[in-house]
Amino acid sequence: MMSKQKQLTKRQLAVIEDLFAGELDEQAILDKHKISRNIYNRWLANERFTAQFNECIARAYRQSELIIARYAPLAAAKLVQLTESDKEETARKACLDIISFPSLASSLAAAGTAVAKHSGLRESPIELSSETASRLLAALAEEKNDG
Repeated sequence: MMSKQKQLTKRQLAVIEDLFAGELDEQAILDKHKISRNIYNRWLANERFTAQFNECIARAYRQSELIIARYAPLAAAKLVQLTESDKEETARKACLDIISFPSLASSLAAAGTAVAKHSGLRESPIELSSETASRLLAALAEEKNDG
């Protein structure tokens, strides 16, 4: 049976908080709190410290995923708009960006389906103009011929 470890100190919590504030790098944070590398390494071996640290990492990733999910429809719409750009290279790159992320698109579609089912909404397909569809197909064919 493991012995009960004591709670994290205010100093440990402050170091973790500063690590995730993004203002200073790791060494600057240790210097700010007057923590030696040896002590910090011992903290990293401490189960409670690493659990708190890992919780902060997971929270940061969840926040990132939320931001990406929030702006994904806007980014997708912007890419579709760019496929109709007068600048051929911009349109070509937008087409390639759209077709280069099939796994991302399928993940987003799966998430969208789950949300739609949960909220009682109907799924509606994205409608592309014939010109946009042609550009996408042309970019796909060009990429296939290059590869």
